[in-house]
Amino acid sequence: MSNNDGNQHDPKRRRILKAGGVLSVGGAAGGSVFLTALFPQSARGDQKRHHRTPPQSGNVKTLAKFVDALPIVPTLAPSGKQNGMPFFQVDMRPLFKQLHRDLPKTMLWGYNGMYPPPTFDVRRGTPIAVKWTNNLPGTHFLPIDPQIHGAEPGVPTVRTVVHLHGSKTMPDSDGYPEAWFTNGFAQTGPFFVRQTYEYPNDQEAATLWYHDHALGITRLNVYAGLGGGFYLIRDDHEDSLGLPSGPYEVTLSIQDRFLNPDGSLLYPVAVDDPVDQAQGVPAIWIPEFFGDTVLVNGKVWPFLEVEPRKYRFRILDASNARFYHMTLQETDDRGNRKGRPGPVFQQIGSDGGLLPEPVIRTDMLISPAERLDVVIDFSGLSGKTFVLANDANAPFPDGDDVIPADIMMFKVNKPIRSHDSGRLPGRLNFVPTLKPSDAVNVRYLVLSEDDADPSGAPIQTNITNIPDGVSPDQFTGGARAHWDDPVTEDPKAGTTEEWRLVNTTGDGHPIHVHLVQFQIIDRQPFDTDAFLQNPDVNHIPFTGPKMPPDKNSGELNARKDVVFAPPGVVTRIIMRFDLPPAAQPKKGDTFRYVLHCHILEHEENEMMRPYDVVG
Repeated sequence: MSNNDGNQHDPKRRRILKAGGVLSVGGAAGGSVFLTALFPQSARGDQKRHHRTPPQSGNVKTLAKFVDALPIVPTLAPSGKQNGMPFFQVDMRPLFKQLHRDLPKTMLWGYNGMYPPPTFDVRRGTPIAVKWTNNLPGTHFLPIDPQIHGAEPGVPTVRTVVHLHGSKTMPDSDGYPEAWFTNGFAQTGPFFVRQTYEYPNDQEAATLWYHDHALGITRLNVYAGLGGGFYLIRDDHEDSLGLPSGPYEVTLSIQDRFLNPDGSLLYPVAVDDPVDQAQGVPAIWIPEFFGDTVLVNGKVWPFLEVEPRKYRFRILDASNARFYHMTLQETDDRGNRKGRPGPVFQQIGSDGGLLPEPVIRTDMLISPAERLDVVIDFSGLSGKTFVLANDANAPFPDGDDVIPADIMMFKVNKPIRSHDSGRLPGRLNFVPTLKPSDAVNVRYLVLSEDDADPSGAPIQTNITNIPDGVSPDQFTGGARAHWDDPVTEDPKAGTTEEWRLVNTTGDGHPIHVHLVQFQIIDRQPFDTDAFLQNPDVNHIPFTGPKMPPDKNSGELNARKDVVFAPPGVVTRIIMRFDLPPAAQPKKGDTFRYVLHCHILEHEENEMMRPYDVVG
């Protein structure tokens, strides 16, 4: 299979791949009014981020929408017990699957040979053991850039390591990017420790997910199919709430792709440019991937037939880089808009579990790796059809890349089999509020991009700790932190810290911190040009007031592991660095984790940093 089928480029176009990354954050209510308030024009600059996915001629633009039923993802069953724990063996291997009625089968890689991956359904307080095995070919079928750290010549082409996103897990089971392994564990990375991971499930009911995290090729492995798998933790409290369950609880894993007419995946490569190459820009890597086709649970623009009653949907943005700003729109059965909104979203949960109370929303923003736990009530809507629509720019918020307008369709055409138990509870959960006064440390993490030229195409992105007293030359002169630089974040186990994400770039970044669930304190716009001239974190030139999460945003008192850091905004988060019970830290012990942007192309090019929790 060719990596570059149909990949014809205008030689006069500037090449478009190279970048670093940042971290991601959650949705909010209020549509365009909210988005304008969050990052006003004065905070984000006057120019849009330019189109950065290379133009394609081989992608499919004529696929009929809403002709394939949404697949319901199966749940894994343990194969036995190990050390008293339920034991699962999950094998990564190739598969062929038809992604659309009118396409040939697509070659993919999948967990247990499945795409999307199967779902784990586990109980709080019951630890499990999972042996992840690699049975993949020795050669990657997507284009590897040997100039990206971790993918240099001499490193095995196909490497995998699994990260359970959102889990409070020991470092040796967290999926550290350099803990990779090859087929049959023939070769392993420098941080590889164990073949079988242990997940303590020592946290409240939540929607977690799992994906590949191998250094240098995460974006490719996830694109190939090794991402988007749900891991659901349940507990007695959640069970007592009477939420929709069984056939009325549905997981939705959303990804965008380019598909060739023969069904094969197309992941674009950079346009050759001698100037870029002279600057040391990676030759193949692209700064973000935005496809023209949306898949949900592994099907292109599927439909789901529902009864006229409440359903619970656990929504995951498993895309490489795309944000989705979602609304429900009433349509005919072909997806043509009728100019009327659909039912509201009742958000009941976020990344790390249930919200304190349901939040009524007419629109939702979701960034890569975020989860939204929502209830939609189709009662009284028999015979109607609704499309889950999207209008988020790419890159978000000001890009001009391709924007697929549709995600999937709901058809309220099934006879009701089971009536609802009534309204949702007014109170869902008790979530203690972390207070800034409890923080023993405040850290400033500056998000930056090095641009290739005035087009705005980044060639590298970074997350740099700016301590008190740093000179402007140290930051603006190139002393930005890279993956291999010494650790600068070293919170003490059991303490609370406040982190301030200072986004000097033109893009929004979804930032993910491993191990912890945090809370969002507020966001505040600032003058990026003035700050970059004098990057003094004690005198940030703010241009507007602090904006704490609104009660209708779904972020107020929510447990998060991904935060949307808008451009030209300082985003404050607070978290307590509690280790798993098995850690039992002693003075001097260190436990290695990761923070990074969950735009995978950014993560791969220096927008990822290790951090240590210390005893």
